[in-house]
Amino acid sequence: MSKFIVIAEEGERVLLDKAREELGLDLSDATLLYTGVGAINVIRTLMNVDREAEIYNIGYAGSANFDLGTWVDVTEVRLNHPNVTYPEPELKVESLKLKGAKQAICYSSCDFVMASDYKDCVFDMELAYIAALGFKHLHGLKCVSDNLSLHAYHELTHGVE
Repeated sequence: MSKFIVIAEEGERVLLDKAREELGLDLSDATLLYTGVGAINVIRTLMNVDREAEIYNIGYAGSANFDLGTWVDVTEVRLNHPNVTYPEPELKVESLKLKGAKQAICYSSCDFVMASDYKDCVFDMELAYIAALGFKHLHGLKCVSDNLSLHAYHELTHGVE
């Protein structure tokens, strides 16, 4: 089975070594894919990848209340749309069961989340779109980069403008 590490930006590559050192996650046998940030980039990059492949989406995420540097082993992913409610399918993610990582839901958004009443979760801009593509073996591992502060995210990652 093919194995891919999916990250949005070059700045997230440092998380691979950090995950190996802090969590014991060794993905040296996986192929690295950069998607770019957001839904359109994810879809364009991954649309032809075999749905049987094992996908590890590793990246930075914001959180309203988790400490910076906290690792989150994602168990479920949803879209972030706090102003409206509508039915969506459940998008489960296979837990990595890593000692040292919290398990939580990830909310994917089309834009950087700078305020939210949601607690004990993380926010990113890619994982729900990856999950919606129908990969059978999808894992999400996020490192909290900020507490919903674009400025703090920039200081750490020099990423999305």
